[in-house]
Amino acid sequence: MKKKDEMVLALAKEIRLRKSESDNEQVETIYFGGGTPSVLTSEEIDFLIAAVYENYSVAENPEITLEANPDDLSSERILELSKSKINRLSIGIQSFFEDDLRMMNRAHNSEEAQKCLQEATRYFDNISIDLIYGVPGMSNEKWKQNIERALSFGIPHVSSYALTVEPKTALKKLIDTGKIAEPNDEVAQEHFVILVDTLEANGFIHYELSNFGKENYFSKNNSAYWLGKKYIGIGPSAHSYDGVSRSWNIANNPLYIKSIDADKLPNEIEILSVSDRYNEYIMTGLRTIWGVSLDRIESEFGKSYLDYLKKQARKYLNDDLLSIENAILKPTKKGKFLTDGIASDLFYLNLE
Repeated sequence: MKKKDEMVLALAKEIRLRKSESDNEQVETIYFGGGTPSVLTSEEIDFLIAAVYENYSVAENPEITLEANPDDLSSERILELSKSKINRLSIGIQSFFEDDLRMMNRAHNSEEAQKCLQEATRYFDNISIDLIYGVPGMSNEKWKQNIERALSFGIPHVSSYALTVEPKTALKKLIDTGKIAEPNDEVAQEHFVILVDTLEANGFIHYELSNFGKENYFSKNNSAYWLGKKYIGIGPSAHSYDGVSRSWNIANNPLYIKSIDADKLPNEIEILSVSDRYNEYIMTGLRTIWGVSLDRIESEFGKSYLDYLKKQARKYLNDDLLSIENAILKPTKKGKFLTDGIASDLFYLNLE
């Protein structure tokens, strides 16, 4: 408990130490994510939000999100959070099927996932859930049932990702020992098409490669990141971006607290080159409905970058994987699933 108290005080102090970085800009979103922010009590959450309000200019109705898993969200906890300043929940459902959850080594079960959403929707209007597709052995029919189950709760936002196998995980061991098959790209692509078609038919806008929101329910926090806005990350391992440099805090909790106690920011800073910033804009722009503005490429990075982009994009335009409309470069429906691979081929390498 003492360590947790020390961490909460250190987080509040880092918020204060970094107030000069906001340049009188307004804070539009506050996001409690990374790790398990749901271990914080409502009092601790309100204490940290108050620290933001004391040190920064905050927009009139900021989006304040808490990331949590179903096993952390009991009925009592949801009721308690509804009385705090949190106005958006992002819930890591992953799947409504027991076998999938066991395979992914999730702490919650299917019943908890559904009970959690039943309760959450009573108190919160703005809810996002995560779903995983491309799971070995998951038929298209089963994947459709997962999506339909999510829709039955009336939630306005879905984030969905293809299953990735991380080293040294239970899932990796199951694959290595032949107990389950490896994820298959063709299956993942079929699931992706079903996901896009089903959600769009139900009034969702596919505004970013992995994100679908109803009108007025896009994640403001994530949209700010994709649109290249500045952000300040607080706490161990947190990343920040100010338009020209990226920084990240050390991951070690005791060292983080010790450094903050001594009024030192425990971070490393990387100044981004022009080509770094161009590559980041290509990667984030192509993933969103806002696309990549050719006019912005020319004005911000210069004609040589624009010429390079047009040259690299030509084959994807010819293959109907990219399109240009009103000087905006975007993936076509056919090209969406391949966005990350296409983006990497448009990167400007070894310029500086």
